[in-house]
Amino acid sequence: MDFLILKAFDNPIEAHLLKTKLESEGIPCFLKDEHIVSLNPLYNYAVGGIKLMIRSADLEAAQAIIQEVDRAPSLDENDQQITCPQCGSPDLYDHYKSMKGTKGLLSAIVSFLMTTFPIYYKSVYKCKNCGNEFKIDR
Repeated sequence: MDFLILKAFDNPIEAHLLKTKLESEGIPCFLKDEHIVSLNPLYNYAVGGIKLMIRSADLEAAQAIIQEVDRAPSLDENDQQITCPQCGSPDLYDHYKSMKGTKGLLSAIVSFLMTTFPIYYKSVYKCKNCGNEFKIDR
């Protein structure tokens, strides 16, 4: 049986969410290199991330499910669709890891000098149309 990499992740939670969705749709799959990345996040770059593996025969169905998940709108805690405050677009990257700002710059410099994983980033929404990064006030 031929297996192929459907998608690679740097976060085991996101990998398990998509794995669960695929399995609920009847597509058998497994995660490769999950444990090595969980033991040491710096190995993420060395091994290419956590890989979601599927049978090659299930590729079209799995890609259709990924497109369906990607097209689903981002919702806040009141089930209201989240839109970009700058351009009004609902087409967003959810949980985008941003290092913008002074803290991000200092973190990048310290991480580079000490050859460590970045010690600071913030999780934001990023608009796919205009590139605006923003957080939702809760």
